[in-house]
Amino acid sequence: MKQIWKQLGFAAVLGLGLPALAVAWAVWTNGPETFQTPEPEITQAPESTPAELSSTDQQTKVSVLLDDSDAVQLDMQTYLTGVVLAEMPASFELEALKAQAIVARTYALKRMETSNKHPGKQICTNPGCCQGYKSAEDYLAADGPQDALDKVRKAVEQTDGLVLTYGDQLIDATYFSCSGGSTEDAVAVWGAEVPYLQATDSPGEEHAVHNTDSELFSAASFAQLLGADLSGDPADWFGPVTYTKGGGVDTMEIGGVVYRGTTLRSQLGLRSTDFTVSVSGDAITITTHGFGHRVGMSQYGADAMAAAGSTCEEILAHYYQGTSLEVYSL
Repeated sequence: MKQIWKQLGFAAVLGLGLPALAVAWAVWTNGPETFQTPEPEITQAPESTPAELSSTDQQTKVSVLLDDSDAVQLDMQTYLTGVVLAEMPASFELEALKAQAIVARTYALKRMETSNKHPGKQICTNPGCCQGYKSAEDYLAADGPQDALDKVRKAVEQTDGLVLTYGDQLIDATYFSCSGGSTEDAVAVWGAEVPYLQATDSPGEEHAVHNTDSELFSAASFAQLLGADLSGDPADWFGPVTYTKGGGVDTMEIGGVVYRGTTLRSQLGLRSTDFTVSVSGDAITITTHGFGHRVGMSQYGADAMAAAGSTCEEILAHYYQGTSLEVYSL
């Protein structure tokens, strides 16, 4: 039976609620279910030597579906190096990369334990389904610098075996690119409360590639994408708006119909639910803030915190409220 040995815990920011990715994982949809094994147990960790701890990821095997091919067996250390290379810029601060490694490890193990999306306890490399993956070889072949690869490997090795738990269970460790200033409650996105996935501030993301974006729609294309029968002056289409705790659009009335912000994001192809609408004649401009579902850890926010001197433990405590940091062991 798998056990999660409690090595260190940290107090986290108090939060309200969000969805357990078991429901949300139809979830990830940036965040970020597969084993059919017994529930892991959290026990008090005995004294462990550095040598014992350093082998945790190397001993843990992951069945990875590469490009829809047959699954390959990778050790967790190799797998996580590839995930971090694919999911977070290697130029980010070391403490942010360490936080990403812990989140990616937790996410992978949770998916492998609880999801039946892929047979045989497998996890794929599609970031829209599981997590992205880029091998070290592919990274270097694409002119990725060796020193950046070494830094990512260091982040994985220095967090060997560490996972996030809540109530003695692995958490649904969702993450995304950037928040636009505040993360979101999971309940606002997936409809279920999750106590450790609460809206929280995420400053310092101004340098994020998609901190702010604008999309221009003609009135006709907007109505077509929405599947709505809209006529008259587009400026009159838009009615009252309600907002979530994280600053995203909760509901918006358009043409007399009330839409969820998540629905509008999906149907209009928006980068996030934190958006505003402006109309000029036949042109509709939607300005978004942030990129992704905005639940869990903001990667650019983590980098900003690390640049300001925060440790990976402090970063994780900020974004996953009330969780504990522990060592996972076979």
